[in-house]
Amino acid sequence: MGTKGTEIVGVDIKELIGLLNKALADEWLAYYQYWIGSQVAKGRMRGIVAEELMEHANEELKHAGMLVERINQLGGTPLLEPKAWYEQTNCGYDTPSDPNTKKLLQQNIKGEQCAIEVYKKLSDFVKGKDPVTYNMAIEIMTEEVEHEEDLEAILEDMQTAVS
Repeated sequence: MGTKGTEIVGVDIKELIGLLNKALADEWLAYYQYWIGSQVAKGRMRGIVAEELMEHANEELKHAGMLVERINQLGGTPLLEPKAWYEQTNCGYDTPSDPNTKKLLQQNIKGEQCAIEVYKKLSDFVKGKDPVTYNMAIEIMTEEVEHEEDLEAILEDMQTAVS
């Protein structure tokens, strides 16, 4: 990382890299949970649900790239092994063992709610101390809020269609 770029970070960089790696673990697990859910989805509105899950998977992968870029900028090393994702995750992995579209939506809403909390805590940690990480955390959190809204809207549509 550049000299001036290091100077503007007003938090413990090692701790910050740890938080970023935990978020990275979450993004990889979320990516896979969305991706595999889109592949196995069955039931009401399957096409719409599968398409939405795939779209979110791609956005979670983008978030992972943003986190890795910031970890590298800070002189850290991103998690290098998939087994570390389970060791470092904040939000865990909710296996889509029930491919029912309603269940998949509920699982992923829960994951998005956890992600929103993770990025809120990260943004609070660096607010006024590291504008680069702060802006990234706010950008990702904004997208996670949109994901939650998207999934809740589909779930609501699904439930309304039944009535």
